[in-house]
Amino acid sequence: MVSDADLRIRLAVFDWLARQREEHGEAIPRDLLTSFALDGVRVPLVGPQGIFKPAACELPLSIATIEGNYPDEWDEDRGTLRYAYRGTDPNHHDNVGLRRAMRERVPLVYFLRVLPGRYVAMYPVFVVGDDSTSLAFTVQVEDMAVTHSVVGGDRYDDAAGAVRRAYVTRVVRQRVHQAAFRERVVRAYQDQCALCRLRHHQLLDAAHITPDREADADPVVTNGVALCKLHHAAFDSYFFAIRPDYRVEVRPSILAEHDGPMLVVGLQEIHDRLIALPRQANQLPDRERLARRYAEFLRTA
Repeated sequence: MVSDADLRIRLAVFDWLARQREEHGEAIPRDLLTSFALDGVRVPLVGPQGIFKPAACELPLSIATIEGNYPDEWDEDRGTLRYAYRGTDPNHHDNVGLRRAMRERVPLVYFLRVLPGRYVAMYPVFVVGDDSTSLAFTVQVEDMAVTHSVVGGDRYDDAAGAVRRAYVTRVVRQRVHQAAFRERVVRAYQDQCALCRLRHHQLLDAAHITPDREADADPVVTNGVALCKLHHAAFDSYFFAIRPDYRVEVRPSILAEHDGPMLVVGLQEIHDRLIALPRQANQLPDRERLARRYAEFLRTA
């Protein structure tokens, strides 16, 4: 069985990742992930390969994927992830390590690289299947309460927790989906609000042009605009719209209001302003989506 020291590192990593998400948001910088230390011993959480075992651990601590670049995929019905082997040799030491982690129910972190140098973490995850024919492992997201129980020696029951794991997977996938979309959009807009040019990364959001609740709300940059939290909330509430010519139109009732300076600077003065745009033409806001949203804005206004 894996040592108590190894398991202690993993639980410390999970707690540390939770704190980093609160401080830095969902997409954590790589240089932060490689700086983690416990009791003065550096334990990097990601490495040059997808399956990574730091020197301080007996077994792999994390698995990683570059979004869109590898044949890893989610099984929607089972709520599991297919994670490709390292290479084509089932007996490669990285694959052997994950196989042992599966047998001994050792929890890991799954990192999804959403942009160069930025990773979204899913944890804890367990390896629950191994298929040497398709050269892939099956990975399952779990919750922390169960993980602490398993680390404490309790049996990990695959069948009993199917409903719970499906729920956990759905929540985690939604978090990852939103984080990846946000990072791509904010990066496209040079890390600034398209209206007020605010550059504090933690105060920036990716606003959907086609609302996320609609079927064609694709998580692509052309369906998003980087906005600060104030302007994002105002955009979602139809206080203003962005026309297909990329100019802002503020609702007449807002323009007629008299309030404090925030109303004037934050909303009234953006009327008829041209938004800041991505530098790449293939990342510009989709004009057809903007036109549909503008038509809805006119109906509500």
